[in-house]
Amino acid sequence: MDSPTQISQQLQEIIDQVIGVATTYGLNVLGAIAILIFGWMIAGWAKRATANALGRIKAVDAMLSSFFSSLVKYIVLAFTVVAVLNRFGVETTSFVAVIGAAGLAIGLALQGTLSNVAAGVMLLLFRPFKVGDFIEGGGLSGTIKEASLFTTKMATGDNIHIVVPNSQLWGTAIRNFSHHPTRRVDLSIGIGYGDDIDKAMDVIKRIAAEDTRIHTDPAPFVEVANLGDNAVELVVRVWADNGDYWGVKFAMTKAIKQTFDKEGISFPFPQRDVHIHQA
Repeated sequence: MDSPTQISQQLQEIIDQVIGVATTYGLNVLGAIAILIFGWMIAGWAKRATANALGRIKAVDAMLSSFFSSLVKYIVLAFTVVAVLNRFGVETTSFVAVIGAAGLAIGLALQGTLSNVAAGVMLLLFRPFKVGDFIEGGGLSGTIKEASLFTTKMATGDNIHIVVPNSQLWGTAIRNFSHHPTRRVDLSIGIGYGDDIDKAMDVIKRIAAEDTRIHTDPAPFVEVANLGDNAVELVVRVWADNGDYWGVKFAMTKAIKQTFDKEGISFPFPQRDVHIHQA
């Protein structure tokens, strides 16, 4: 059994070791805590500053602003962690190399996902469409319901839900049918060779003038487009608001058929002259 003197000496040695450790690493611990607090504050300030700066740019979507501001915050925090480790004498060069190698491996494994993110950033930045637009792209067509960094959600005309990877949309031509406030309605009308062309054209112009949805500027355009095998083909072009496109197209088609019937203007059927030779 140890004597009181030996116990006292052992306690004194432990106290001396604790004091030595505290003296050696105490300042490093306080410095690391200070770096963490300062880095956290800088990261929050950088995130808010980035969000405010991007918020002043109308072309930048709110989701894109949130993505970039969060990215800036985590970059600052990563540098903060490296500075803390360096404070404790950890070899940060090898640590950064390990992180870089891990990032490269993750990037290669998720290159498809990262390409969707890159495409999503470009779509949100250049905004070729917005929610509510009817588009055609990537071999698909529908109304945009939601746009995110990874996918774009669409609804077809018969209300089928489609989730499209952003890289599929960004890599092809996009046709946005809702971008402009007006659209041109094109119709092709065939009349018989025995019918009065001028009369048919006047009837179509009168029908267009009676529809208040059809614009007067540009004025309705009606001309002979082609002399076909079975009919004289008239081209009809009228302008209307984007939202009235299909209504005007359907109404014009119906009105032309009904009015032509009343005016005695025919719609010829395909026909062929057959010559029979008897031996």
